Amino acid sequence: MNTPGRDGWLGGVGRTGGIGEDGAVRNVSAALALLALVAALAGAVYAVVRLRARRGIATAAQKATYDVLHTAGLAAEPLRAGLTPTAAGRAVRYLRALVGGVGLAVADRHGLLAFDGRGEHHHSQLAAAAVKAIATGRSTVLGSSELLCDRPDCPVRGAVVAPLAAAGGATTAALVALADGPPAPGLVQATRATGRWASAQLALAELDTSRARLARAEVRALRAQISPHFVYNALTAIASFVRTDPERARELILEFAEFTRYSFRAQGEFTTLAEELRSINRYLTIERARFGDRLQVRLQVAPEVLPVGLPFLCLQPLVENAVRHGLSRKPGTGTVSIEARDAGAECHITVEDDGVGMDPAVLGAGAADNGPEDPGEVGQHVGLSNVDERLRSVFGEPYGLVVETAPDAGTKVSMRVPKFHPDVRAGGP
Repeated sequence: MNTPGRDGWLGGVGRTGGIGEDGAVRNVSAALALLALVAALAGAVYAVVRLRARRGIATAAQKATYDVLHTAGLAAEPLRAGLTPTAAGRAVRYLRALVGGVGLAVADRHGLLAFDGRGEHHHSQLAAAAVKAIATGRSTVLGSSELLCDRPDCPVRGAVVAPLAAAGGATTAALVALADGPPAPGLVQATRATGRWASAQLALAELDTSRARLARAEVRALRAQISPHFVYNALTAIASFVRTDPERARELILEFAEFTRYSFRAQGEFTTLAEELRSINRYLTIERARFGDRLQVRLQVAPEVLPVGLPFLCLQPLVENAVRHGLSRKPGTGTVSIEARDAGAECHITVEDDGVGMDPAVLGAGAADNGPEDPGEVGQHVGLSNVDERLRSVFGEPYGLVVETAPDAGTKVSMRVPKFHPDVRAGGP
């Protein structure tokens, strides 16, 4: 009879334990392999779903639409600058891509402005066809008999001419699309449609130019409103200090010179809030010399909004109105408050006075229509309307002036200005 010894029991136990660990390892390995397989299958399914989704979004029709819109956008940018040789040269290859001809010319009454593609040696014939289309304002189709050529490798067999009309309907230029065969209906329609689209861009360019001219005219109108009485009163106030306080008189003369220099500067449609406030401070310095303690000023401006760009002379007239129309006719002391607050993406500006106020009906219906007897009310209304129109023109309809007023209750004028706007390029004088 064999009796297991200590080593035997330990050996048996050891062998039994070894067999169990190997089985556990094999089970874990199998589980990991299964998980890896499941993960791979899930990744494959996800990739297939994504691929199908992409195919569903980027269909051939959608891609073609995107290509057309993208090409039209590239052509629109130079055309919005007006039809010059430079603009035509930048736009012509994109216009040819929209039309699809073997060549494309942009021409005006004086000849070709730009050309892209093949067939430019027909320039004299293309220019003559463009002049005819401009004169008649009608599209024409040219055949090979009208585009004779002695070059054996010439690809041109026909052309479509489409006139371009600017704002007001006047025909000023034309597109000439060349074809390597008799012009197909598709080329005719594409050339006419591209011509109408290009005409719309040129009309917008002309409107942009007209808007810029109008903005300059409105600034000139504001400058003309600088009251001769203010000039007279300012010089009179300065003269009163010449003998009693020559140093003060000298300072006031310098302030007056800087104020007029800023108000009548020639360059730039825009300025910064800091520059506008600097000019307003000069104006108020001169007015305080005249009114003395009767004129009080409260200024509260957040430093963050000082670089904000805004139309030139859009804040200064509001302060002038507050002093000239609100406080000059008020007995006793009057206060002008100017506040500019940081409001996230916007700057909120208010100009408020505790003066005599005005009738809201006059402001709402229009001073010119109501015909007030006091010419000061006309000047005040015109100044507010001018600033309101310029703010809306630059920033959009929501950015006009908000006026709160009533007789003997003062006036508060508020405006909102975006901190950043693509059309605003502020600069100092």
